[in-house]
Amino acid sequence: MDEFLQGFWTFAGDYWWLIFPIMGVAGGIGKAWERASKQRHERRLETIRIKGEIKAAQIAARGQTRPVTTQIPAQPQVTPNQLLERLFAEHDEITARWLDYELDVAKLIAFPAMSDGRQPLTAAFLRAKKTADALRPASVDAKVSEQQVSEYLDAVGNYAVAFEVAERDARRLRDSTFTEAERKKLDRAQQLLKVAVDDTATQAERNIAYKRVREELDGLIVLSDQAVQVLEKQVAREITAAPAAPQPITPASAPEPERMPLRRDDERA
Repeated sequence: MDEFLQGFWTFAGDYWWLIFPIMGVAGGIGKAWERASKQRHERRLETIRIKGEIKAAQIAARGQTRPVTTQIPAQPQVTPNQLLERLFAEHDEITARWLDYELDVAKLIAFPAMSDGRQPLTAAFLRAKKTADALRPASVDAKVSEQQVSEYLDAVGNYAVAFEVAERDARRLRDSTFTEAERKKLDRAQQLLKVAVDDTATQAERNIAYKRVREELDGLIVLSDQAVQVLEKQVAREITAAPAAPQPITPASAPEPERMPLRRDDERA
């Protein structure tokens, strides 16, 4: 033991400067864990509060509450269906934010990790999405039990947290997982994409730019069929036509983009 301690202090004396980057990494991980823990704690408190409101509403519906004798008006209770309406809105909002990456080729090029199922945090988000989608009732008027509402509440909460974490990581990574040559191709694709959707460019210029965008992305990023359809509509619009207001994509009706890897290792070799 004495020899081990002597060797450790000898190493620490020679490499004392390593303590600073190690502390920096540990501090960053600690802060991220603290934020995630706080969000989970807030979700648990919200779950407990809403469960209590649901139980009170069920008891009141069965006529088991005593008449209110105080002059203070009773607080309105949240019914399971009212809660479902709130959860549906939050669920749809998160899905819309995700589709904004999936269907926008410019964002997909800028933040490729958001569609890369090999990234651990993105994979965790996709699992949370699958769970929330599976537990979502058919409608806000559906007959659901307290347990079903509770499970869906937890699933939407996990879905929201997982998206925030995955998005933050994707914006941190950007294109850092690609080689220098691949990053240059992504940069060229981004520049060509601006021409492909430029109203002031001719149709021929847009068509050529679109073709080159697909060539630059080949082997690096796989565009979903829905993303290709959106982009082709932007490229093919008439120059003389007045720009039409974009039609909102509702998450409930939007097709699920295919989950495919961005690239294969053998293609990089």
